[in-house]
Amino acid sequence: MQYAVRALAPNLVITQLTIDAIDENDARRQIEARGLYASAIVPMRGNWFGGRGRKSGSGLSLVLFSQELLALLTAGLGVVEALEALQEKEANAVAYAVLGRLLSGLREGKRFSAVLAEQPDLFPPLYIGIVKAAEGTSDLPRSLTRYIDYQQRIDAVRGKIVSAAIYPMILLMVGGGVSAFLIGYVVPRFAEVYQGAGRNLPWMSQLLLSWGQFAANHTILLLCMIVGMLILVTLLCRHMMRQGGVTRLLARVPGIGIRVRVYELSRLYLTLGMLIEGGIPIVQAISTVQGMVSPSVKLGLQQARATIEEGMSLSIAFEANGLTTPISLRMLRVGERTGDMGPMLTQSAAFYDGEISRWIDRFTRTFEPLLMAAIGLIVGAIVVLLYMPIFDLAGDMS
Repeated sequence: MQYAVRALAPNLVITQLTIDAIDENDARRQIEARGLYASAIVPMRGNWFGGRGRKSGSGLSLVLFSQELLALLTAGLGVVEALEALQEKEANAVAYAVLGRLLSGLREGKRFSAVLAEQPDLFPPLYIGIVKAAEGTSDLPRSLTRYIDYQQRIDAVRGKIVSAAIYPMILLMVGGGVSAFLIGYVVPRFAEVYQGAGRNLPWMSQLLLSWGQFAANHTILLLCMIVGMLILVTLLCRHMMRQGGVTRLLARVPGIGIRVRVYELSRLYLTLGMLIEGGIPIVQAISTVQGMVSPSVKLGLQQARATIEEGMSLSIAFEANGLTTPISLRMLRVGERTGDMGPMLTQSAAFYDGEISRWIDRFTRTFEPLLMAAIGLIVGAIVVLLYMPIFDLAGDMS
């Protein structure tokens, strides 16, 4: 975390500094180590890494850090030498300080996993767990390779979902904008013309014109209501995402709920497979994963863990708590027979990732034309209702 420090130098000159420290005491120690006296220490907003391991502003990610560290370790450097090389090339002051804290801990004789654990806001428990397991096998490069592959696979599926949602959102925005323009600007102009004509209008046209006049007379009020509703929906969505409400809501939608469940199980299998392949016991791996899944899956994992601790197999525990599908259950049983549970979990995740990708492609190819047709019908209905009185007038004249 960053702190804004007002310090007094030995020559009685007051300086303003920005210090990256774990807490206020750490910031004070860093200032005193420079021979300064800290008169005021104020925390600043923001972290080096965000919730997914990204540093705000400069775009440095945990994956990039792992890739650079892996390249240096593969080249034959030790962990300390590799971190020193990364620190030397780092131009960002915040990242430089983070690497400096890692080096300081290693030079004090601490383990790499323990040094990472001292900065939980920067390095998630999953990352710390694979590094700790690698220390037991002295194979840190292989564990870093697993983590990089794991994160890239998750990002690939997440990116596919986001990409599939972009075009429908653009269509909705354009269609909504065109409809709002017609109702808020064009319809009131037609209403003025029709009122002066003194003719009886079809009731649907009269309803549309009345709404257009209302929108023209209360534009500011309607804009305020729309902005308020957008803010309320945004806050509600953020709250639901934190509480897992979005997942529970999507799980109740026919056709989509089963896909959401498969996606959750795919992430679960992929994470467990990486941890088990890294040498972490299954019970400890389940404990590590519990903080990364939805509440419903977390409850099933807790019960499955208790069942495994009683001596039951993983496949039976997962089946009893609804954490399997027919295909994944068979693959888990094969993994138990062959003793390759980690690779089998990873293969199960790969199978379902492919299924999810194919379903997303089919869904977007079907949904996008339907959405375009719906927007076209709405805009077309507004235009037809506007011109219906003109058609009636033309019929009378003929």
